[in-house]
Parts: sequence; C-alpha cells; structure tokens
Amino acid sequence: MTRSELIRRIHAKQSYLCVGLDTDITKLPAHLRSHPDAVFEFNKAIIDATKDHCVSYKINTAFYESQGLKGWEAMEKTVHYIPETHLRIADAKRGDIGNTSSQYARTFFEAFPFDAVTVAPYMGEDSVRPFLEYDNKWTIVLGLTSNAGSMDFQKLVLSRPAGGPEAGEEKMLYERVLEKTASWGTTDNLMFVVGATRASDLAYIRTIIPDHFLLVPGVGAQGGSLEEVARYGLNKDCGLLVNASRAIIFADSSEQYAAKATIVAQEYAAEMKALGTGIGH
Repeated sequence: MTRSELIRRIHAKQSYLCVGLDTDITKLPAHLRSHPDAVFEFNKAIIDATKDHCVSYKINTAFYESQGLKGWEAMEKTVHYIPETHLRIADAKRGDIGNTSSQYARTFFEAFPFDAVTVAPYMGEDSVRPFLEYDNKWTIVLGLTSNAGSMDFQKLVLSRPAGGPEAGEEKMLYERVLEKTASWGTTDNLMFVVGATRASDLAYIRTIIPDHFLLVPGVGAQGGSLEEVARYGLNKDCGLLVNASRAIIFADSSEQYAAKATIVAQEYAAEMKALGTGIGH
C-alpha cells in the first residue's frame, strides 16, 4: 500500500484507527475455546465487526508463533482475510544481520501478504535495509516505546566526543535512532513506533521527523490519551496510525464480543473524526 493510498483511505473514513489482533488464546470467549480453529474464528468476527471503522490491522506475531504450526496457520488465514483496503501490519519486531533480515523480509512480504513489518534497529542499517528494498511496503522502526523498560536504553543521554563536529552536543539515544534511521529510507516506506503513554514527547519527535507516519500503541488498555496523541502527533497528511488492541478485541467476553468490538471501534473512530485527521491543514 502506497502512502497516497493510505492517506486517501484515512481521509475517506476520517479515521486512523489500527485494530491490534493480539489474539491471546487464553482470553477467548468461552464458547469459542472448543472450536477447532478458535483463533481464526475469533479474528474473522473481529475483522467483520471493525473493518468499517479502521484503516489498518496489526497482527502481533508472538500470539500466533506461541501456538506452533497451528498458530502460523491461523495467522496466515487471518492476514488473507483482512481486506486489501486495509494496511496489514506484522508486529514482529525483527532485526538481525543482513542475510537473516532478508529472510525475515521474505517471510512477511512474500510468504505472507503483509504491507508492513515492525523492526528493531539496534543492529544498524544492514539489519533494516532488506525490508526497505521492497516496493510499496512499509518498514516500521521502533522509535520510543511505552513500556517501563524503555528507560533502560532509549532515553540514555549521549554526548559527542570532544574535538569533533557537534562536540559536546547531548542527545538521547532514541533521538539519534530517529535521525539516523530516517536517512535510510523515505516518508514513503518508513514509519516509526512511538508509544502513546509518552504523548508529550510527540511534539519534540515531530521536530525530528515531521513528515513520517507514526504507529502509536498504548491508547486504550495502556492508558494513553487519544486527544493528546492527536494534538502532538498529527501532521498535514495525518501521519498517525493509532493502535488499540485489548480495548477493542477483548471489550466483551461473552458471545456478544463482536458486537461490543463494533461499538468500541466506532467510538474510537468518532473521536478521531471529532479531533480531525490533520489532512489538508
């Protein structure tokens, strides 16, 4: 999916909602647990219930990989079931030396029809480059995450060596990651993950990467504010995909789970419409 296509779909729906299919088999409604294909059956109902209110789905691969072959099969069926009108994200957080990353890229962009994959940039450009070589595919780099452990490394303050260019300049590690990684691709094939529970950081992040799309998890069950994300993160092309997972897919544990998912997704979309998409401003 190209950037212009994504923007067009956001504009048409007045929504930049991404539904996270973090389908934890232990949390499925009781009536589904004996179903021979419970995960896919659940996902199919959630997709049918929410597709009119979102522009993207994010499959967290860990919830499928943990189920072995059956989980991989459920993931494959799920990504094929997602309409091509929606951006299909593999939340896999891959990243390794070049030839290994090439295989990861083949997995998600060739063996599976994903439009985007999340990657960890710690090993540098050659670990990210294989993903960027695909046309009309997105590489979504971890920028500033919302988990407590992100403070261990992402906000470490780094100083330039004395005597060199920009000597004495101090920046946090995540700032260097954003600056450096942005130079590897373009706004047409690179997005960044920025956690919603650090919404106040979005204003500063927008000074570093003003035009890139941001995938923003943490709204909903993790307590992030959609209003703050919109205030600090929107740009002239919207530039946001806001993900909600548990708050939508596990909003209800009864046989009415899909109907409740519709209601919650509709509420998110309505709030986004009220806040505006930023497109054209």
